[in-house]
Amino acid sequence: MSFGAVECFIVVMLFLFLGEAIAARTKAFIPSVFVSAVLFLIGFWTFIPKDVVSSASFSPSFVQVCMALLLVHLGTLMDLRKLIQQWKAVTIALAGVVGTIIMTMTIGLLIFDWHTIVAATPPLSGGIVAALLMSQGLKAQGIDALIVLPIAMFIMHSFFGYPITSWCLKREGKRLIKGFRTKESQLSSQTKEEVSTTISATKKFIPTLPEKYRTSSIIMLKLGLIGYVSMWLSKLTAGTVNQYIICLILGVIFCELGFLESNALNKAGVFNWLIYGLLAYIFSQLSAVKPDQLLTIIIPIISLIILGIIGMFIMSMLLAKPLGYSRPMAFACALTALFGFPADYIITTEICNHVGKTDEERTYLTENLLPKMLVGGFATVSIASVVITTIFLKLL
Repeated sequence: MSFGAVECFIVVMLFLFLGEAIAARTKAFIPSVFVSAVLFLIGFWTFIPKDVVSSASFSPSFVQVCMALLLVHLGTLMDLRKLIQQWKAVTIALAGVVGTIIMTMTIGLLIFDWHTIVAATPPLSGGIVAALLMSQGLKAQGIDALIVLPIAMFIMHSFFGYPITSWCLKREGKRLIKGFRTKESQLSSQTKEEVSTTISATKKFIPTLPEKYRTSSIIMLKLGLIGYVSMWLSKLTAGTVNQYIICLILGVIFCELGFLESNALNKAGVFNWLIYGLLAYIFSQLSAVKPDQLLTIIIPIISLIILGIIGMFIMSMLLAKPLGYSRPMAFACALTALFGFPADYIITTEICNHVGKTDEERTYLTENLLPKMLVGGFATVSIASVVITTIFLKLL
């Protein structure tokens, strides 16, 4: 079957919509990203072309722009003080990765051979970069039988991570909102008005542009400039500090200064377009795995994913109380290693929208859940997984 650009676009949007519809129908019990990922996987195995995502206009170049703009935008949703406080989330997330490595390199080695464990562990605790680097390393070493294993592991561990994380965040969200509603009932309307007036009266270091100039183009221009500065600063560190982490931090800082509008991409009216494009590109990686290849390695993949999740669970439970986190929140932070951005953003937002019944409640949940999940995901997927992969490549 031949697909043109418009047909490809329709298929991509249909799969994303069905994910959202089922998530809404199940009250976020089944995350939209999980449903859409399954649909893309089945689609690649049956009737849709391998290049359906790029043909729908979501090319790798478009995705680079998406990542920069989206992460600077997410910085405009956060408070600088709260972002600094997320060292606890980073600690738990990294401890979860350590737990994964311990489980795979001990119990895992009792079940599977050395090369299988070494090839599967980095992508189990990280993203697509770790999977691609490990696949290239296996090819260079001539271990052809396992070349597909890292990519398959990267794809499959998300299927486990999405629903478990959703369950954890829902429990945490219900706990938080219960306390919020109790405190809200104790606030008088006069106090709320005073708080609202204080917030609206906060002055910025950089004056806001007149409303007639605050167009979508100027908002995206400013986001793009901050994204470029982030890329430049990352190059100064020779890539030691990830570009996208700098995007997030500078987004917070320049919003505090007044250069960037809060909730910038939503005001520009392009947030959903960019998030859909990025998500579609992530799902396009599913085209690399064929059914027969998956069948030959499915047992070690599932076994190691289970071991890895057990390791994350143990480490997060050990650190939850000392760091003042609830157990579900700690486990959710550790689980960010299984998918990272943008899935962590989407799952968290779905939970906030479902659990919160008013705009105030949704805002409260977002401020308390989203920074933890984003920072935890960057610490594991963007930083730790690359370091781990570099080490494990030497062990092949």
